[in-house]
Order: sequence, then structure tokens, then C-alpha cells
Amino acid sequence: MTRMSRDVTHPMTLDDWIAREAFGVVLESADGFDVAVDRMVAALGEAVELLGLGEALHGSEDVLILRNRLFRRLVAAHGYTAIAIESSFPRGRLVDDYVAGRGPTSYEDVRERGFSHGFGRSEANRELVEWMRRHNAESPSGAGLRFYGFDSPTEMTGTDSPRQLMTVALDYLEAIDAAGGSQRRQRFEELLGNDADWENPAAMMEPAKSIGLSPAADALRIEAEELVTELELRRPEVTSDEDGPYLEALQRASAARQFLTYHAGLARASDDRLMRLLAIRDLMMAGNLAYAVGRERQRGGRLLAFAHNSHLKRGRATWQLGPHALSWWPAGAHAAATLGPRYAVIGTGVGVSEAHGIGPPEAGTLEARLAARAAGMARFIPTHRGTCLATPEVAALPNRSGSATNSTYFPLTAQSLTDFDALLILD
Repeated sequence: MTRMSRDVTHPMTLDDWIAREAFGVVLESADGFDVAVDRMVAALGEAVELLGLGEALHGSEDVLILRNRLFRRLVAAHGYTAIAIESSFPRGRLVDDYVAGRGPTSYEDVRERGFSHGFGRSEANRELVEWMRRHNAESPSGAGLRFYGFDSPTEMTGTDSPRQLMTVALDYLEAIDAAGGSQRRQRFEELLGNDADWENPAAMMEPAKSIGLSPAADALRIEAEELVTELELRRPEVTSDEDGPYLEALQRASAARQFLTYHAGLARASDDRLMRLLAIRDLMMAGNLAYAVGRERQRGGRLLAFAHNSHLKRGRATWQLGPHALSWWPAGAHAAATLGPRYAVIGTGVGVSEAHGIGPPEAGTLEARLAARAAGMARFIPTHRGTCLATPEVAALPNRSGSATNSTYFPLTAQSLTDFDALLILD
């Protein structure tokens, strides 16, 4: 039993537990905020090398601003060397080049091409990237911060061509084996065809519009398998100085292999089609996170991952999409399975957000109880993954109503107490 144990004749109520474990995060004071972050990190444990910060909805600049402040403190005091956000993995390299002082010379050069989902237009994301660039300019050589996108190259209404993933891997192979790499590139180009054929937005809802099961696509999947194998066979050739380019090429090839499976799923009509596509997307996200964690571990660093709560939670993700009740294992569940205590995740909830059509939480809901007496501040509570909260009271918690205008908002539920290692509630 954890330190929250009480006499069985006087079981701890949910409100008792909140009063005992939760603490406020003062947003107006820089020193007070830093103290709260230090306390959060201590509560999550020293073993953590991948910390997830979930957001309850997309589109809130307030949550992103809080993320930026958290990341700055993690960098300054807790050994964090990189951030990964819910944006396209292949596009993220352009932003990383920018924060490292390479390639692009202004944020405008990366605002659209370096992000997916339109996230580059966010002022908070601009502030994050510009701060990282300034930090790196002032840091000793080799000690800079890194930026990763860890999402698959997909959108809700479409998907990218596999070209961007495979090109980097082929570039690397051609650099170490000009003849063999050139031959593979020629086969790849012949099979890939036009990018527009892969990016047809109609394919998302109409399987027949996808080319993912065409003979050329089938052959391209075989080429991707062989490219991964070829790179793995050459691992002993790589010196430590070349680890970075090699590992990126291998991850790009591995992601391309999964991405071609995603395109095959787009073309396949089945009852579980949408759920399988969501599951493959999260599997790709998990692979990209594992890659980034490995890269940061090599230099003694830790990684902050930022995405929607649903991608980072430990339990199954669920989504009611019209008549479809969808459920799949998200990236956080995969990270928890592979990293164990080295993965921790904070889920966020909101009290009120008029801008996003979220009214006050109904009495008795988890958000209402957590937000009580937290006016004007955030409130943090380590859940210990619900170890001592498997009670009828918790099981009977009502769910608050959703958003009237933002379909990406998912309220907290009783399951959130086991889905996350801690919860952060914004009043």
C-alpha cells in the first residue's frame, strides 16, 4: 500500500485524497512556479527519462504557454535536453536545424514546412522554438537543445506521400554505398510515382480512392523492408561519430515501412478500418518517441513529449466518432510497456474555457473536485496511478459535459486516475 493508506474503518474519500495530495501551481510568480515544477518532478521519480505532458484539447495557447514554462524549468534544473511535440516526424528535422542554427534563417522559413496540423502558426510554438534557438546560440558546442516532431505524417483529412521519410534513408545509404544506394533509389522512384496519388484526401473516407494496395504500393513495401534490413546489416560499419545520421536514416526507413502499412489500411474496406488506422498512427508515434529517447539518452539527457492526452495516456484511447465507438492502444501505452518506470505522464484538465465552449464543470465531476479552491492557479496532483482509489465512489464519478465548439476536448473520467501518473488542472 502507498503512503495514502488509512484505517480500513475510515476509508479515504476522494475529497480527502485531493486535500492531502494536491498542491497549487502559482502561475504569476516565476520562483513559485519553479518550486512547483521541482515538486512535480520529485513526485514522479528520478528514473523518468521520458515525461509526457498531455493537453485536454487542441487550440489552447494557455496550455502551450504553460508547457513552455515547464520545459524551460526542466532544462534549467532537471537534465532535459529535448522536446517532442505532436507534429510530423519528418518535418521536425527542419525545425531542429533552425534551433541548432543550421539551414533556415527565420521562423517564417519553418512555420509551415516544419510543422504539421498548422501548429507552426501558434504564437506559443513560435516562442518555444525561438527560445530554444537563443538558448543554443549561448550554449557550448554539442550541448544544445533538440526539437522533434513525433507524429506520423498524417492529417485528419489526408496523409502525406512516403517520399519524405524514405528520401533521407536513401540519401544516407547512397552516401556510404553509391552504387547500391543509387539502384535502390531508382526502384523507389519508379514505384512511388506521383506524390499527389498518395495524398488524395478522398482516400481517408473512401478506401477505393487510395493506392495503398496497388501492385506498385505492394512492391514499395517490400523495398522499404529491404531498406531497413540493409541499414541494419551495416550497423557495424558505423563509428560513434556517425551514430546520429545512421540512427535517423534507420528510423526514417522503419517509419516508412509502417507508413506504407498505414496506406494499405487506407485502401482496405473493413469494419475496423478507422480504428486500425488510429492504432497504426499511435504505433508510429511510439516508435518516433523511442528513437528520440534513445538519442537523448546517448548524451545523458531526458525528453519532454507534448501531445493530446489521448496519445500519451497509459490506458486505451477511446473516441466516439459518429456511430463508431473506437478504442486502441495509444503511444503512451506503448511507451509505458517498453520503458516501465522511465516513462511518466501528466494529464491536463481545464476548469472553464469560454473561448472553447467549455462551461463550469458540473458538481461532483473530477474536474470540479480538483479545481475547487484553486482559483487563479493550476493544481497538480500525483495520482500514483490510482493505487488506492479503486473505490465505488471513484467508479461512480459522473463525467462532465464536453465542449460546444471544440471537438478535440475530452473531459477527464475516473479512468484518468490510472491513465496518468499525475493530473494538472488549469482553473
